[in-house]
Amino acid sequence: MTTIRLKFRSSSVEGRPGTLYYQICRRQSYKRINTRMHIYPFQWDPASCTLRHDKDRLGILSEYQKNIDRDLLLLKDIVDKMNSTGKDYTPGDVISRFMSKGHELSAVMFMKHEIQALTCAMKLGSARNHRKTLNSFSAFLHNHDILLSDLDWKLISEYEYWLYRRNVARNTVSFYMRILRSVYNKAVKEGLIVQKNPFKDAYTGIEHTRKRAVDEDVMLRLISMDLSCSEALTLARDLFIFSYCARGMAFVDIVFLHKSDITGNILRYVRKKTGQQMCIRIEPCLRCIIDRYSAITADSPYVFPVIKSTDTTEAYRQYQTALGYHNRKLKRISRMLGLDTPLSSYVSRHTWATTARNRNTPIAVISSGMGHTSEHTTQIYLAAISDSVIDQFNHHILDPLNRAVENM
Repeated sequence: MTTIRLKFRSSSVEGRPGTLYYQICRRQSYKRINTRMHIYPFQWDPASCTLRHDKDRLGILSEYQKNIDRDLLLLKDIVDKMNSTGKDYTPGDVISRFMSKGHELSAVMFMKHEIQALTCAMKLGSARNHRKTLNSFSAFLHNHDILLSDLDWKLISEYEYWLYRRNVARNTVSFYMRILRSVYNKAVKEGLIVQKNPFKDAYTGIEHTRKRAVDEDVMLRLISMDLSCSEALTLARDLFIFSYCARGMAFVDIVFLHKSDITGNILRYVRKKTGQQMCIRIEPCLRCIIDRYSAITADSPYVFPVIKSTDTTEAYRQYQTALGYHNRKLKRISRMLGLDTPLSSYVSRHTWATTARNRNTPIAVISSGMGHTSEHTTQIYLAAISDSVIDQFNHHILDPLNRAVENM
């Protein structure tokens, strides 16, 4: 068995920084790789063999951590490849390969590293998307691995053609390509490979799909439906309306809402997808739904009775299960209403945007209200729009629902 560890050697001169190095051990044989990274003893945690990030040198220590993560990943990749040959080797062989410019990190290994990093950062949705892409790309490679430098224009074109031959939807192809491109560009940024623009001709756009919004009268029909026969249908309906009333709030953000996110008539939360902070005035139609579940969730930190666990990983698993269940219940409600456009967790978001546009709401206000951050120049322009302006437009949009709630 071969072990790789990050170590710290103090300076022989008191008050001077020491040196970080990697220790390679195999069959009682030890070898060392010195680095050019120097830290003080108080910046090293000997118990966990990790850096202690202090605010005074946070910038340089963050850079060191990136280098360490990359080096350890490269060393692990070398060891895995040597183990796979079945031939014996020494720590010196590992170091020789590491120091050789001819060694490069494999594409699959680097993607697995990214998935692990996203998981550790609790970005579980992004980790899942990367894992889906890796599974598809690995199937195309027949479960073989390739070097990062082999990700060229020809290979990406072959992968794209492979996807289309299997009748993969155009937007799904774009999804895989965008994930791969982001991983590739990160490897370029970290200096692992040279930029060759392999995705320059790949399709990475978003093709318009069938209509996802419903008319305003559907929202009024929904709010007046008698669903007392089913608590599950009632909850699905209420969460759909809540999303619409909260400027198209995503389902994941709704089910993870904490009671502490509400102060008076203001709801503040951070979008799971973008990390953007959102602030919404609680209109009567929103307050009605929140109050409806206050007794049910009396012993829970969450606003709605969907997520039961406070453990992050388990809570995310519960969210994924709840999303599928939620959409199935919405489809049943759609059939009950005889709708041509089936309801889903996305439809409420699209409906709010469409309704806002039909009410002559400026596009900039709609984008800001929904927390869009995809276009940099637009985001700079939207930064000047205050929450009070967005709430004013939302109040106008929700006026019919507010009147319906008051008359119930």
